[in-house]
Amino acid sequence: MYLSKEIKGDIFKKHGKNANDTGSSEGQIALFTFRINHLTEHLKKNRKDFNTERSLVKLVGKRRALLDYLAKKDIMRYRAIVKELGLRK
Repeated sequence: MYLSKEIKGDIFKKHGKNANDTGSSEGQIALFTFRINHLTEHLKKNRKDFNTERSLVKLVGKRRALLDYLAKKDIMRYRAIVKELGLRK
């Protein structure tokens, strides 16, 4: 599977406070970004996979909501995660 326990741990360790910090906004945004990138690559090969396309749109919406929340709460953390992940606003 593309998203194993070790990969999740690495993502949360890199973007959260530690590997067990799965609830931080930065960690969740990083995880959503990883999943979005994976689904985007899948859709480039399988352009008629509409179920995956719907899942991708839902993930992008969830990530956008978390980014909006983070921008409202702490603009410096928002700017740091956007720069680190290379997201565009």
